[in-house]
Amino acid sequence: MPVHLKHVAIAAQNPDESVKFFTDVLGWRVAGVVDSRNASGFYVTDGVVNIALLKFKNRPAAGMEFPEGYAGLHHLGFQCDDIEGIVERFEASGFAPRHDVNIAQGLGKNPHKDNAEYKMRGPETVMVDVSERGWVGTDSYRAAK
Repeated sequence: MPVHLKHVAIAAQNPDESVKFFTDVLGWRVAGVVDSRNASGFYVTDGVVNIALLKFKNRPAAGMEFPEGYAGLHHLGFQCDDIEGIVERFEASGFAPRHDVNIAQGLGKNPHKDNAEYKMRGPETVMVDVSERGWVGTDSYRAAK
């Protein structure tokens, strides 16, 4: 069974302007507003995929490899049925957890936090989210209880 791409994050220096592209040009809807200690912005969706438009407030939460003011692709998110199993598959293939970003963002197997449970290193050093619950606005999203 393939693990499906359900989320893309874009580092945006002006999320208020970026969201207009998705809503006005593509007809997507805003599925959520982000205003945390780490980032501000929006989640937009077409019902299948969630795109986060995020202005990061600190480099540890973004990942130190991203320079201050970076705009562009930040990470990809995949929804799975077994979070422990997918983390083991990543690690067995040489793709380690991003403990630096996981700690900075307060991620981990946390039943009260929505969206990604873990950030992992992916191919070509692209950061990857893995999640059992998925992302708000998608057809496979399962809200935290």
